[in-house]
Amino acid sequence: MEKTNIAGQQKITPFLWFNGNVEEALNFYTSVFKNSKVVNVRRMGGKIFTATFQLEGLEFMALDGGPHYSFTPAVSFFVKCKTQEEVDDLWEKLSAGGRKDRCGWLVDPFGVSWQIIPDALGQLLGDPDPVKSKRVLDAMLQMTKIDISKLKEAYEK
Repeated sequence: MEKTNIAGQQKITPFLWFNGNVEEALNFYTSVFKNSKVVNVRRMGGKIFTATFQLEGLEFMALDGGPHYSFTPAVSFFVKCKTQEEVDDLWEKLSAGGRKDRCGWLVDPFGVSWQIIPDALGQLLGDPDPVKSKRVLDAMLQMTKIDISKLKEAYEK
């Protein structure tokens, strides 16, 4: 499935509402993700009012909209990871100053929810053997950060 339209631009862009800390958020997110950059910044009164940035090729927009709204876990960003090292790195960086939740979920210091999920979880959960996939699910439900080796242990029991 394509994520860009004919002109090469994303058709749907996540738009994030911040409260006075857009510049801090941009610096944070672009330091966490290796393939990232700030694309455009518009200032008002010296502070960033709106910005466009990319994380892993996905464009986001940010607004300094004030205290009227805040983030909830009802919307989260699902990050697919190939290795345990990638899970560990993103888990520690994104949760620093935030909160570590269950089953691979975390909240970053700005209140944005993320799911840091290794590809192995989907592969193991998708096994046609319902006993194996249930053991993987039960193991995952006991975790905060997802641990691939523990998932594989549960699968192979």
